[in-house]
Amino acid sequence: MGILDIEVWGKDSRKHEERLGTCKVDIAALPLKQANCLELPLESCLGALLMLITLTPCAGVSISDLCVCPLADPSERKQIAQRYCLQNSLKDMKDIGILQVKVLKAVDLLAADFSGKSDPFCLLELGNDRLQTHTIYKNLNPEWNKVFTFPIKDIHDVLEVTVFDEDGDKPPDFLGKVAIPLLSIRDGQPNCYVLKNKDLEQAFKGVIYLEMDLIYNPVKASIRTFTPREKRFVEDTRKLSKKILSRDVDRVKRITMAMWSTIQFLKSCFQWESTLRSAVAFVVFLVTVWNFELYMIPLALLLLFIYNFITPTKGKVGSIQDSQESTDLEEGEDEDDKESEKKGLIERIYMVQDIVSTVQNVLEEVASFGERIKNTFNWTVPFLSFLACLILAVTTIILYFIPLRYIVLIWGINKFTKKLRNPYAIDNNELLDFLSRVPSDVQKVQYAELKLCSSQSPLRKKRSAL
Repeated sequence: MGILDIEVWGKDSRKHEERLGTCKVDIAALPLKQANCLELPLESCLGALLMLITLTPCAGVSISDLCVCPLADPSERKQIAQRYCLQNSLKDMKDIGILQVKVLKAVDLLAADFSGKSDPFCLLELGNDRLQTHTIYKNLNPEWNKVFTFPIKDIHDVLEVTVFDEDGDKPPDFLGKVAIPLLSIRDGQPNCYVLKNKDLEQAFKGVIYLEMDLIYNPVKASIRTFTPREKRFVEDTRKLSKKILSRDVDRVKRITMAMWSTIQFLKSCFQWESTLRSAVAFVVFLVTVWNFELYMIPLALLLLFIYNFITPTKGKVGSIQDSQESTDLEEGEDEDDKESEKKGLIERIYMVQDIVSTVQNVLEEVASFGERIKNTFNWTVPFLSFLACLILAVTTIILYFIPLRYIVLIWGINKFTKKLRNPYAIDNNELLDFLSRVPSDVQKVQYAELKLCSSQSPLRKKRSAL
């Protein structure tokens, strides 16, 4: 509780940064658990900073030793489970659950120092919460034996565990990383995770042993799914990459080809290329149009979910294989990228870098959007697919019994009065918020757990080749 110093910085396309101004906020003068709208004039420059500050006591985040494990005590565990039971689903909607992570040890880490050793420490990130272990010096097989507790704000968050080598005053060296979606956690079981590279696409050297416990309220988690996702405060800026650009082009091309194949199939029905297929399509069209009711749209989508759940689709395996194949191709392109960087390829196209970066980001968004829709129907995340089925079933019943004009009237009144009821409400689209929780094909590869037997790193491959 003191003075909060705020700096406003500007950055141009050439990555040149300049401090524009500063301002201060007296935290002690602000009330707790209340939204405070402040307009702060910037010092040393014109302009002001409009801020919405809410002071909330930080609860649930903790670090302890194995002997003081919160969920190890049966009475405390029962008390926490009671707090997140279904009976308390409508109390404190932001408190969704609790995650406990035991960071046990790492084995066979990369030697980052000239002495053939490393000074490893482990950083855990869940949303905007960041905790880290202590450093164990001169060791490639460190044992931390620490327990970390995180409050869960979104059940679709991903726990990122990164191992670094402490390097004095210099930035720490990267030793490996894993990403674990909360919904994939197996409670109370020690797991061995193969460390990956920074992009989470290839195996790195070493493994890490973690044990996790997850307790959450499914009703609160479901409601949170249809609200805007919390933005990361510390986000790595995506750099221009020929590798990523070509991969995004291929992803968009696959989606485009799937849409084109569907259009060609419909066209073939109109052209009577297959008499039986066109006759069946014509009968289905007549019956559907003659008996069509609005509630049949969500009902048809619900039947598609059920069909994909009963019949394992090739899309689940195919999408992962396609992404892994593109990742394998990237391994061979790494050397080409390095040579291109040496020749100054980025410098030669520096004037159009912003345009190419924008195209790359747009392709990424388009490809991810299409893949997320496909993965929703493919039951990639059963929790989300089941939630979608539940919403479609409720929508079907509502459309069957309630006239459409009343539904549109309720929706319009809610949209028009949202800002009047809550001036600080963030405008959002519930469908897009839902899809933002569904992983794309690239994220499926990044979150996939590698098997220990296939964890031979590129460094070992090179050494064995020598």
